[in-house]
Parts: sequence; structure tokens; C-alpha cells
Amino acid sequence: MAEETAQSSNFNLPALRTGAGKAVRRGDIFFALGIVGILVVLLTPVPPPLLDFLLSISITISVLILMTVLFVDKPLGLSSFPTILLIVTMLRLALNIASTRLILGEGHTGPEAAGHVIEAFGGFVMGGSVLIGAIIFAILTIINFVVITKGSGRIAEVSARFSLDAMPGKQMAIDADLSAGLVDEDTAKRRRKELEDESTFFGAMDGASKFVRGDAIAGLLITFINFIGGIIIGVVINDLSFSEALQTYTMLTIGDGLVSQIPALIVSTAAGLLVTKSGQVGSAEKAVLGQLSRYPAAIGVTSSLLFVIAFMPGIPPTPFLFLSGVSGFVCWYMFKNGDRIRALRERQAADAAAGTRPGSPAPAGAAGPGGTAQPAQENIAETLKLDSIRLELGYGLLPLINYQKGHRLTEQIKALRKQIARELGFVMPPVRIQDNMQLPSNTYVVKVKEVESGRGDIRPDMLLVMDPSGGKITLPGEETLEPTFGLPAMWIADSHREEAMFRNLTVVDPPTVITTHLTEIIKDNLPELLSYAETQKLLDDLGEEQQKLIAETLPSQITVNGVQRVLQNLLGEMISIRDLSTIMEAIAEASRITQNVTIITEHVRSRLARQISSAVTNADGYIPILALSPAWEQIFIDSLSGNGEEKSLSMAPTKIQEFINAIRGKFEQYAMQGEAPVLLTSPTIRPYVRSIIERFRANTPVISQNEIHPRARIKTLGQL
Repeated sequence: MAEETAQSSNFNLPALRTGAGKAVRRGDIFFALGIVGILVVLLTPVPPPLLDFLLSISITISVLILMTVLFVDKPLGLSSFPTILLIVTMLRLALNIASTRLILGEGHTGPEAAGHVIEAFGGFVMGGSVLIGAIIFAILTIINFVVITKGSGRIAEVSARFSLDAMPGKQMAIDADLSAGLVDEDTAKRRRKELEDESTFFGAMDGASKFVRGDAIAGLLITFINFIGGIIIGVVINDLSFSEALQTYTMLTIGDGLVSQIPALIVSTAAGLLVTKSGQVGSAEKAVLGQLSRYPAAIGVTSSLLFVIAFMPGIPPTPFLFLSGVSGFVCWYMFKNGDRIRALRERQAADAAAGTRPGSPAPAGAAGPGGTAQPAQENIAETLKLDSIRLELGYGLLPLINYQKGHRLTEQIKALRKQIARELGFVMPPVRIQDNMQLPSNTYVVKVKEVESGRGDIRPDMLLVMDPSGGKITLPGEETLEPTFGLPAMWIADSHREEAMFRNLTVVDPPTVITTHLTEIIKDNLPELLSYAETQKLLDDLGEEQQKLIAETLPSQITVNGVQRVLQNLLGEMISIRDLSTIMEAIAEASRITQNVTIITEHVRSRLARQISSAVTNADGYIPILALSPAWEQIFIDSLSGNGEEKSLSMAPTKIQEFINAIRGKFEQYAMQGEAPVLLTSPTIRPYVRSIIERFRANTPVISQNEIHPRARIKTLGQL
């Protein structure tokens, strides 16, 4: 029989564990049943024993909330507090109604009519005196309603308002750090989420504080109703004398009020602690005692003052002398430990400045005379760092960071980096965005390596419109020049957007204006932005199948700096370096024969003939060519000077000006015909022709015969 019992017990134990696990996993059902239970208590009578149990639960929950608030690290660690506050408020009100039903219905039977918890609270606080009990209850209600609830509600309201006002600036700081590369995308998302949660939390706390205030008012009214209604029912219906009714119903009413007000007071205190903690990180003990302990001198002055008070006439000296001694000891202990901590910090700072770790031997010269550590010197090298690209905004343009009428400025810059990487194969350095109060409010400045490369004035609340045909814009607005290309434009109100689009005008929002200007500046400075480190990173990111070629080529045939100069030459003429494997193969081929970067670049361009031909092919599917005449070809060849591969162009200034005028005339002639021709030269003189043209027509492609792919369609427009 015993064996059967043991087997039965062992068989059921896993089933019990499984059932408990399922119950824990289905906490949503139990939570819903708890809310339904609160509603049931509101509507149906509750026997005294069950009411005692529910009141115990209410007190337990309030204490649990207070302890959780004391130990939570930051307010967002208990972001569900507004929901918790609503639930416990509903629980207390439901219990108030249940106790009121018992007090008014069964109060004539004696003090235990509403349960032993209410009887115990009423008897303990009243101490046999109705007046004392009423006064104590009134004081607790005033403390909760006037002091704690009102104060915490005001703090929550102000915190919500300030948190909302500060959100744009904080988001701008996060986006600026992301654009500058100080944080990655995941960190930025997490910080944005925390910022949104913080604003939502304080906004919810502002509303939830009204629950506490309403709960205090409801508790006061319910107590008054119980007191007046109980006496009337006891005297008129239950034939009690006035003194008996007063004694009985007063004890029940005050006991009920205390059972409700004490948990409410605890929860109100928890709410106040949570909202007053604001930006402090750590438990309440660290946030409060950690800061008070920073000033031992204040504790020392307090000790002295208590010592003086102890000897004042009529003052009992014992408690003040005791507190004076305790605070004096605390002050002495803090000063003693503070000196040791400061010495340790100074040693760590000296070690860090000397380049050693704490506990390692100090290098020569790390200590001053007498062996004392010298103060750490300021790291001036930090101030020497340059931002590759910086966008400075006047304070009036800061709302563009979180532009509400279109894409945000930071999103457009992020898209720009992806576009340049996709089109040119160049990973653009992060753009640092910062405000500059010295600029006019609506002005922005773009700097490349701390040198101003462009600026513009925009209207953050308006739209920029331009007429593609060059006609005059007749919409009401402010005439201006488009900052990127200097074209005539106009700032119009957002209400005229549809009319401008109906007239086939180009409509651009302010962030796009800045991004367009930034794009052109970056394209103009691509060679300068491709640093040695960026070049090395591009080479390291090539696939494993290309690493053997790189190992054979670098540095035996050409250095990384030489590769950098070749890539800079390509980017200077807007040739994409995305096909880096082909470029490295061409560099490896040419560098076996020559170390001249110009010649290597021309060989690379010939290997990229398909790509270059595709880039200069127009919408009609052919390459419009303007060929350089044999006469000009010979003039350029005769103007080359130097020995071997190191040649330079030494053309007379008058001939250069004649060539410039001829180019301008021809290209303007073809532009009127709707053509944008490509200048075709021989491979020998192409770099030198380009060096002249880029000074006045930087966007005009100059290619050689070697760069035209055999399958490309061409159309010769003429000869220069």
C-alpha cells in the first residue's frame, strides 16, 4: 500500500509542476480575472472574512510598490507605474464600497461588523476617544491630499512639459552623434526609444497623478457618508441611542478610512519618489544618500549647531548631544575616507596621463619633487581633430532635424551617404551636424575639413520653387537665389504647394535644399575626402579572392598612397571606383611598367571603358562626341615639356585663352541644340586637356579613344 502511494505521488508530481508552469505562463488570464474580481467587488456584497483578506492584499500591494520604487534604478525601470496606479486605485475604491455596504448594513451589530482589520485600525488609532481618532484621520487625509498628492502631481506635470520641450534638442544630439559616427544605428535607435519612452512616461504620470488625487477626494467623501449615514441608520432604523451609534459608527468609519488612506498614502509617496527621481540613475539610497555624503562640511556644521542647541535653556540635552555626536563622527569618517578617495583618484589620473595603468610602475618623470604625482595635463590633441564634413545650422534651422512635413534632414543625409556609396563606390565620411549661435538664424554653412565650402539662407517653414523653363514665378512669395546653383527661385508658403505643382514648377522642401547643396559640395571635394585610411579600408573590404592580388601588388609594385592618388584622380572626374577589383587589376598591370600615377590612371580608365562609355551615353542611347582637331592635338603635344614620363603642359597663355574661348563657343552652340557633347582626345594629351577644362567646365567629360567601348554607339557632332 505504501509502495502504491509512493508511486502515485511520484506520478502526480510532474503533472503538478506542469500545471504550475502553465499557470505562470498564462498570467494574462489571471490578470484579467483579477480585474474582473475588482468589478465584482464593486457590485456584490462581500462577507467580512473575505473583506479582511482583500484589505490585506491592498496593504501588501501598496508596500510592494513602495519598495520597488525605492530599489528601481531609474523611472523608466517602472514605466508601467501609471497602469499599476489605476489598478490599485480601483481596488481601494472597490473595497471602500464593500466596506461601506457592511458598515451601513451591519454596523448596529458591533465594531466587528465590517471585519477585524477595520475594527483593529479603528480601535488602535482612536485609543478609546472618538475625537482623537477623527483628528488623526483628518491629519492623514490632509497630508496625503494637500502635501504628497498635490506635490507629486505638479512635479509630474512640469516633468512632462519639460521632457516634451527638450525632445527635439535631445533627438538632434542623437542624430548628430549618429551622423558623426560616434554611435551606431542600433545605439541611436535604443536612445531614441528611451527618449520617447521617457516623454510618454512623464505624460502618463501627469494623468495618473489625477487618479491619486481623485482617490483621496473619494475616500474623504466616502468616510463622511459612512459617518453621517451610519448614525442616521443606527438611530432611526436600528433603535440605537445617539451615543451608541456615535461610538460604533465612528470606530467603523475611521477604521475604514484608515485602511483606505494608509495604502493610498504609501502609493502616493511611491509616486512622488518616482517622479522626483527624474534623471538620477541608481536606487533611491544612492540618489539621496550618495549626494548628501558629498558634502561632509555640511554635516560638521549641523553637528556643531546641535551641540549648541543642547545647552539652550529648557532644551533636553540628551537627544541633541547624541545626534551631535553621531553627526560629528559621520563628518570625521567622511573627511577621512574622502582624502583617501581623492588621493586614489589623483594617482589614477597621473597614471592615465603617463600612459600606465593603476598599479603599474610609474614612468620616469611621472612624479614631481618629493615623489608627489603631477596633475594630469589636458589632452590638447583632442582639439586638433578635424571634422571631414560639418554642417552648421543657425538656431532657426534646428527644427529641420525633426522636420514634420517631409523627410528629416538626418534621414536625407543618411540616404545621401548610401547614394554616393552606390554610385561612386566611395564611403562618404559621417556628416557632423551642430548648431552655431553665431550664424544668422536661417543660415547654414557646410565646411570640409574646417574650411567653409558653401553656405545658404533658407526659410524653414516655407517651400522653394523654381521654374524649369527659366520663366518668372508669379506666385506670392519671397524672391531668392537657389543656394546650390544660384538659379532664380522663390520661397512660398506651404498653402501654395498644390498651385505650384499644377503650374509644373519644381517644389523643394528646406531639408532637400540643404541636402542638394551638401551633395554638390561633397562631389566637388571627393578626392580630398578619400583619405589614406579610407583607401586602406576599401582594400581590406575586397573579397578574399582579390586579397592575393593585393598582396602581390602592395607594396612591392605600388604603395597604398599610390593607389589612393589613382582613386582620387578617378573621383575627381566622377568616375565610380565601385568596381575596385578591376581597378586593382589595372593598377597591377600598369605598375609593373611605370610608377607614374598619371599614366597608371589612364590605363585604369581604359580598363573601365564599358563603365565610362555607359556614364556618358545620353538618353537617346549614343555618345555625343566633339572631337579635338589634329591642329589642337599637335599644339598640345608640342607644349609638353619634360624628360621621360615626367611631363608637364607649358602652353602659352594666349593659346590657353584661345582654346578656352573655342571650347565655350562650341559647347554653348550645342547646348542651344539640346546636346551635351563629350570632348574626345588622344590618350597622350587627355589629362592635360582635362586640367584646363576642369577650371571653367568641371562637369564636361573629357575621354580618349581608348575609353570608348567597342559596342558603344557614338555620334560625332563636330570638330574643335
